[in-house]
Amino acid sequence: MTLTVLKIATACLFDEAGRVLIVRKRGTHAFMLPGGKIEGEETPRQALERELHEELDLLIEPSKLESLGHFQSRAANEPDHWVEADVFIARLEASVKAQAEIDALDWLEVDAARQGHLAPLLREQVLPTLRLRLLADER
Repeated sequence: MTLTVLKIATACLFDEAGRVLIVRKRGTHAFMLPGGKIEGEETPRQALERELHEELDLLIEPSKLESLGHFQSRAANEPDHWVEADVFIARLEASVKAQAEIDALDWLEVDAARQGHLAPLLREQVLPTLRLRLLADER
């Protein structure tokens, strides 16, 4: 069996309460970080800028995106697919609205106990990294 790898760029967008914006795409069950596939010769930042505008009507200055890291995980909604993700962090300075393929928005506490509804990338890779980073920032 051959696995297909999807290259994506996503963002942990924090509100003033320190919660992370999560989205659910139409026809899917798992919540994930906003963002999407990197197309053609786009850089991860360019792809993320395009996706945030398409999905959330959000214009964000690429210089305000701080890298959290590069992660790999099972894809949430596509069997036999993996994602290879560049993940960024930013503070939301504007309101967002679900549009394009986004069906729902929600806010997630970084230390939330209930995580079964989250995509594997977010649940298994990004949230543990965010928790470690927040602990380090508190010291």
